[in-house]
Amino acid sequence: MSDDKDLELARKRAAVIFAVQSGQITAEEGARRLGVSRKTYYEWESRALEAMTGALENKAPGRPDTPKDEEKERLRSEITALQNELFVAKKTVEVRDMLHAYELHKAGVKKDAEEKKRKRKKRQ
Repeated sequence: MSDDKDLELARKRAAVIFAVQSGQITAEEGARRLGVSRKTYYEWESRALEAMTGALENKAPGRPDTPKDEEKERLRSEITALQNELFVAKKTVEVRDMLHAYELHKAGVKKDAEEKKRKRKKRQ
């Protein structure tokens, strides 16, 4: 309910500001209707006109750029670095496995060669 009351109050203030701007009433009368001093009225009027001017400025078509979230950017960067480290670690394991397999193969070939050599000696 508070939002409805706030919206209603904002509309009332806007109506009074438009009445003053169009010359229907004086600023003093507008301040009296809103129950504020002339100084406060002029502050509200200034803010309202600045906001309206800003809202009516030409803007680039399309969706506005979203501001970058520094925390998200830092986390994305960290994720990329960790993915790179993981890739290197996986490749390192692959190379180790290949070297181990090669060493086993080499040892097996050597063992086979030694066994063949012993068999030849036995035959002789």
